[in-house]
Amino acid sequence: MKMNLNPLRLVSFKIIVLFVMISSSAFASDFSFTPSVTTEFRYFPESPAYDGQLEYFQPSIYFSGEARWISKDRKKRLRFEPFLRVDVQDDERSHFDVRELNYSQRFSNFDLLIGNAQIFWGVAESRNVVDVINQFDEVENSDETDKLGQPLIRFGKFTDIGRFEVYYLPYFRERTFPGGDGRQRGPLPVDLDNAEYDEGREEWAGDFALRYQNQIGQFDIGIHVFTGTARAPFLKSNEEGTSLLPIYQKLTQGGVDIQRTWDAWLLKLEVVIADQSGDNFISNVLGLEYTFFDFSDSGIDIGILFEGLYDNRDENKTASTLFENDIFAGARFTWNDFQESELLLGTIIDWETGSMFSSIEYERRIGENMKFEVEAQYFLAQDSEPLAQFERDSNLTLRLTRYY
Repeated sequence: MKMNLNPLRLVSFKIIVLFVMISSSAFASDFSFTPSVTTEFRYFPESPAYDGQLEYFQPSIYFSGEARWISKDRKKRLRFEPFLRVDVQDDERSHFDVRELNYSQRFSNFDLLIGNAQIFWGVAESRNVVDVINQFDEVENSDETDKLGQPLIRFGKFTDIGRFEVYYLPYFRERTFPGGDGRQRGPLPVDLDNAEYDEGREEWAGDFALRYQNQIGQFDIGIHVFTGTARAPFLKSNEEGTSLLPIYQKLTQGGVDIQRTWDAWLLKLEVVIADQSGDNFISNVLGLEYTFFDFSDSGIDIGILFEGLYDNRDENKTASTLFENDIFAGARFTWNDFQESELLLGTIIDWETGSMFSSIEYERRIGENMKFEVEAQYFLAQDSEPLAQFERDSNLTLRLTRYY
C-alpha cells in the first residue's frame, strides 16, 4: 500500500518536536543557531534546447541554517538544518527540505542516532560510487553533490578492530528533477507524481546497510553492504511519449573504499559490486592526489588530482550513468588565508567518445559574516551521447551568502 503523507504537516511536526526538545534543555546546556540567506544568480549563455525551458537568467534565493544543542556531559546532541529555496523560473526548484533533524547519544560502549541525517561515504573527488545512503537533490545541481535528508536509525560501536555501523532506513525518498521550465534536463520532463516501484517495493519497504571502518597504518578502510531501493531511478517514456516515468528498482550491493596517505600522496579506490533488478555490474573509481604544500613559499597549497572511472551496467535494464569509461583530472588551490579562499578545477572526459564535463568552483569569505562563491559548468558531447542533452546548459553561477 502506498502511503500519502502531507509534507507540510510532517515538517511542522518535526519542527515542533525539535523546538520542545531544545527548549527543555537549552538553558542547562550549550545551544547555538546560525541562520543564513543566499542570493544566487545563474546564467546560461546559450538558448534552451527544449520547448518550455527558461532562457538565460535564473535568479533564486535560499534560506538555510544550523541549530545545535549539546548536553553538559557532551553525550547527547541535537542537530537541525532546514533548507528553503525560492526560484523565480523553475517551480520544481522552489522547495523545502529538512537536511538534518536528528538526536544522537553516546552510551558506555555504543552510540545511537535517530532522525533525518546526511551520511557521506567515500574518498574519491570526481564521484563516490559507495555513497548510497542519501538521495540526491537534482533540482539543486546535476553533479550529485546536493543531498536530501534521509530518515534513519544508526547504531554504531567502536571495537579493538574498528568501527561497526548498522543502518535502518524506514522511508525511501524519491529523487527530485527539474520541471518543464528547468534547465539541465532531457527532452522529456520527469513525471514526479507517477513514480513506480519494482519487485513490490514501496516508500516504506525499508532499507538496511552495514558498514565497517578502520585505520590500519597508512590506510583508511571502509567496507559496506546495502540492500534496499536504488537511489537512481530507471526512466521510461509514458504511453503518450510526453514525459518520463521514474521506476525505482531493488538494489543489493557491496563496496569498499580505501585511501592510503603517503607523505604528500593520497591514493584512492572505491569499488562497488551490485545487483539491480537482475543486472549485475561493477562501478569503481581509482585515483591519486599529490599536494605541493606552500608552493614556492607562496603560502598556497596546490593539489593535483587524477582519477579513472568505470561502470559496466546495462542501461537498458537499470538507471543510466554518465561515468562508464572516463578520466578525471583536476587541481585544488588552497590559499590558507583568513578568507579561507579555495579554487577547484576539474574535467571528466569519456576516453571512448571524447564527451566532456568541466567545472570550476571558487569560494572566499568576505569579512566575518559573508561568503562569495563562483561556479561554472561546461558540457561538450556528440549528439549520440547521453551528455548531449545537457550541452546547451553550460552555465555560470554566482552566490552571496550572509550568515547571522
